[in-house]
Amino acid sequence: MAQNILVFYGSYRSDRFGIRLADYLVAQFRARGADAELIDAKAVGLPMLDRMYKEHPKGQAPEDMERLAQKIRKADAFVFVTGEYNWGMQPGLKNLTDHFLEEWFWRPAAIASYSAGRLAGARSNSMWHGTLSEMGMVVISSTLTVGPIKDAIDEHGKPTGPAGQALEKSFPRFADDLAWWTEATQAQKAKRPPPY
Repeated sequence: MAQNILVFYGSYRSDRFGIRLADYLVAQFRARGADAELIDAKAVGLPMLDRMYKEHPKGQAPEDMERLAQKIRKADAFVFVTGEYNWGMQPGLKNLTDHFLEEWFWRPAAIASYSAGRLAGARSNSMWHGTLSEMGMVVISSTLTVGPIKDAIDEHGKPTGPAGQALEKSFPRFADDLAWWTEATQAQKAKRPPPY
C-alpha cells in the first residue's frame, strides 16, 4: 500500500519560489509510488492561532481546520518545506502547525529548507527539528537545503544549475530515510498501539 505523505508549505508571499521545491517534492514522492499531497498554508488560510483544533467543541471546528485535521490523522509521514525569514521560521507554516498537536503524534517528519542565498534556509531547518519533535514527530536525520532557490528549480519544476544538481543528488537518500522511518512506525503501530 502506498505511503500517504503530506508535504506542507508555508509562504504567504506574492513571489513564492519555494513552491517550486514543494511541487518538486510532491512529484518525486509520487514517482516513487507514494500518495503525496501538497498542503499549502496560504491556500488553507487558517487564522492566526486563537484556538487549537482540540480546543473547539467536537464537531464545531471550522470546516477547513476539520478537513486538515482528518488528513493529518490519516497521513503516514510529513514533509515540511520551509523558507527562512531573518534567520527564523516562516510564520505561515508555524501558524498552521500550531493549530494541531495530537494529530501529529507517532509519525516521522522530514524537513526541506530553502532561501534566496547560499545557506539555503539552514538556520530555519535547524529550528524546525526541535519544534517538530516537541509536537510528537520523529524527525529524520536527512534534510534537504536548497539555495539559492530561484536558481535551483525552474518554473516548470525542473532542477537547474549546481543547486538543482545537488538537490537531485540529495533527494534519494532523503526519501529513503523517510520511507524507512515510515515503515518502522507503521510496523510498530501494528505490533503495539502508541501509549497515549
